[in-house]
Amino acid sequence: MSYPFDLTGKVAIVTGANTGIGQGIAIALAQAGASIAAAGRSSMDETRALVEAANVPFVEIKADLGTITPVGAIVEQTVAALGGLDVLVNNAGIIRRNDAIDFTEEDWDAVMDTNLKSAFFLSQAAARHMIGNGHGKIINIASLLSFQGGIRIPSYTASKSGLAGITRLLACEWASKGINVNAIAPGYFVTNNTAALREDQDRSAQILARIPAGRWGEPSDIGGAAVFLASRASDYVHGTVLPVDGGWLAR
Repeated sequence: MSYPFDLTGKVAIVTGANTGIGQGIAIALAQAGASIAAAGRSSMDETRALVEAANVPFVEIKADLGTITPVGAIVEQTVAALGGLDVLVNNAGIIRRNDAIDFTEEDWDAVMDTNLKSAFFLSQAAARHMIGNGHGKIINIASLLSFQGGIRIPSYTASKSGLAGITRLLACEWASKGINVNAIAPGYFVTNNTAALREDQDRSAQILARIPAGRWGEPSDIGGAAVFLASRASDYVHGTVLPVDGGWLAR
């Protein structure tokens, strides 16, 4: 086998790649040789510059992952622009914070639609293309809350627990068709979603005290796991949820 982590000639969709973990994954896949289709609502100008610095093609696809309507179109636009689809990274996600006793149906639906529903139907659309080719890699971005309960984030916990379950279900159905479906569970990373926690000095100190690595994760820390799961190196890995958490779950 030649270098098993080489993604030269592969095409990857990364949702929510404008910043944070999604951007870190897009850059890592590009540096391994993959062409990138970045899908989301926000401007991808910064991500475009960082990906194109790796000398690979980049396409920006405007889509609101909180609605179901454009999901299939993301795959169609990617195939039309870049000539195929080999890797899908379902990273787009939002969070709403409130006590469970006061949590609203609106906040529940917004999070579940973006974090879980869109990931399932985008995976479905991608798999319809991948099955015809006999191969493909789908990577869902789960969370520590796929394993734990958390506090004041009921819909986020439900969505990430559901995403871990869907990862295993799709792996069971599609492994025999040449599609690897796995997930990465990031720990506490420096992202927009954790800004409130990092700004709370007491809560941030409590979190850091439990992380064996002694620091918050940076988006670049997630890249190696993404390249592994997107590459031939993971061809016999199906249905796993891989924590990248600085040792949080080990403590």
